[in-house]
Amino acid sequence: MVRTGSASVAAGPTLAVVAREAGVSVPTASKVVNGREDVAPETRRRVTEALDRLGYVRRPRFDAAKTPGLVDLVVHSLDTSWSGAVLHGVEAAAHDAGLEVVVSAGLTRTRGGRPERGWLDKLTARGSSGVLFNLAELTASQYAWLEQHRIPFVMIDPVLEPPPGVVSVGAANWHGGVTATEHLLALGHERVAVVAGHQRKMCSNARVAGYRSALASAGIRHRPEYVRHAGFDESVAHRRMLDLLDLPEPPTAVFVCSDRMTLGVYQALAERGLSVPDDMSVVGFDDLPEARWISPALTTVRQPLSEMAATALRLLVRMMDGDRPESTRTELSTRLVERSSTAGPRDRSPC
Repeated sequence: MVRTGSASVAAGPTLAVVAREAGVSVPTASKVVNGREDVAPETRRRVTEALDRLGYVRRPRFDAAKTPGLVDLVVHSLDTSWSGAVLHGVEAAAHDAGLEVVVSAGLTRTRGGRPERGWLDKLTARGSSGVLFNLAELTASQYAWLEQHRIPFVMIDPVLEPPPGVVSVGAANWHGGVTATEHLLALGHERVAVVAGHQRKMCSNARVAGYRSALASAGIRHRPEYVRHAGFDESVAHRRMLDLLDLPEPPTAVFVCSDRMTLGVYQALAERGLSVPDDMSVVGFDDLPEARWISPALTTVRQPLSEMAATALRLLVRMMDGDRPESTRTELSTRLVERSSTAGPRDRSPC
């Protein structure tokens, strides 16, 4: 079980042992540990693998009690509206708490797919008192590293189910899937498809489960061919929508599990000469700015991204003060925002 704030860490291998294992000098191993860039990729790989293999733990250089004003935010990327909403929420809550935030984009991986330790060691070196992870998929060794260093952390919308004891904040994704599907059913659609995200991602599975639950409650048979996974990728969503349109009995409505994927869905419909919502009703998920910009404006399920981020920051502050939240999982409510992309089905087939 992973718990923040556990007992002291047992002594591990020294840097000299790591250097010997990797076949490099101690100064070179030190450069890798400290995140220096002047190390050859192959050398960095050998040292990183030795660090992980031997379970090397860098001793903290800081006393968190003396540096309470700095926290890290690790986001999946910085080039999306999603990350902008998360940054806005963290920034506002951090300002209220008198904290400064260091932002890192993604968890760097080596050529072999192993997580790079540099960002972890930089975290220690700069004396951050806590970490927020957004859309992160941490490895067991990374969880252990944070535990060993007694660094409080909170997950914002984790990719996978976190280990027991890890604090996370997310949205009511199952309820959002139910709401989106019920809206389409209420308009008279019975052939409702879903363009989902990653099959292995928590939020995607919950939204699809909500979709299926709504169909079952309405007494409508679930059609496996109506469920298409697009990995939250716009171009893949475009292909999946074309696949749905090519079915012998295509849907008349589609629930798309992210606003960004609806851009690909809209493109596929336009290529086939179909209009939204006359030929196909579309509901998204997120309520990002894109939902209002596209034409017709998108009916979507709003998840409170900024509020989720602010809630996570406030939980982190409590943990930095030594207070353990009563519940490890906090879910904020979702709601449907109706715009112009949904209407009742036409009598004729859309294709």
